[in-house]
Amino acid sequence: MKNKKKTVSIRDVAKLAGVSISTVSRVINNSDSVSEELIEKVNKAIQELGYQPNRIARSLRTGSTKIVGFVIPDITNPAFLLMVKGAEDYLKRKGYSFILGGTDHSVKEESKLLSTLLSQRVDGLILTCSGGHNPYLSDLLMSKNIKLVFMDRRYEEIKAPYVGVDNSGGVEKMIDYLVQTGHRSFAFLSGERQTSSAKERLQGFIKGIQKYRIKDYQILYGEFTFESGYSLTKKLGRIPDAIIGGNDLVAFGAIEALEEMGYRVPEDVSVAGFDDMFFSKYYKPALTTVRQPIYNMGKMTGKVLFSLMNGKRLKRETIILETEIVIRESTKPRE
Repeated sequence: MKNKKKTVSIRDVAKLAGVSISTVSRVINNSDSVSEELIEKVNKAIQELGYQPNRIARSLRTGSTKIVGFVIPDITNPAFLLMVKGAEDYLKRKGYSFILGGTDHSVKEESKLLSTLLSQRVDGLILTCSGGHNPYLSDLLMSKNIKLVFMDRRYEEIKAPYVGVDNSGGVEKMIDYLVQTGHRSFAFLSGERQTSSAKERLQGFIKGIQKYRIKDYQILYGEFTFESGYSLTKKLGRIPDAIIGGNDLVAFGAIEALEEMGYRVPEDVSVAGFDDMFFSKYYKPALTTVRQPIYNMGKMTGKVLFSLMNGKRLKRETIILETEIVIRESTKPRE
């Protein structure tokens, strides 16, 4: 007869970490009275031993499950996943676990996921919105005391903390660079037109062309995907000096379409994106883009949610991080 595997107890964790049982309990229950050094020791011991606190019993006792829900529009988009990673890395050190779901850019699917996460009694939610409005979420926040932080995209009519970047200013800076390097005609390939990030990036494009009194420009609406960038480029009425994608994936799709159409990038057309995903510098040609602090946006969102879940007063309800342009091989000065 095989020996029954011994169940790891809180006492075992305390012994391995070299701390008291009460200290382990305070770490698990996210008490402010424990130092970062002890938190790291206890969490390391928990991981080594594979200790799993009885979350159901604890949630009934404390009202907390130590679970956070993430809802993002597209789980195949590396930018969204890096944001989640930033939030996860921060909250994991605080003892939280995670449930992640993708909506495939559907507000209806977003509502279903939110309902599912609430049925799991998550302590908080991080939401990157799939559209311009979600009435279900408004009703949800009115009926339940749920801690919610918007990340990257927000529903402007809902009052909740938001962590994002200066989308408008980033695109405007890209226009500045392109105009200063001799580009005179432009196309902007937008993502989903109702999302807050798409609207802000479009606003930056319009500000830029108005500032320089540019008359030769095109705006096409699609999705924040490679396929959308490809198909929108094929629909352009004329090929401009420069194409700006609503994100890097759109820009990659534009480059693919241009090459199929017989245009060279950047010799014939300059192409720029927005994000600076980790592989953008390895693309051929390496992509000129607006860099946003993707990981740090997620980390900051995690910090804000942690404060909310622990009843702390926020210094700022809205946090906007700066962007910068990164010049690479996909753009070239026009003569």
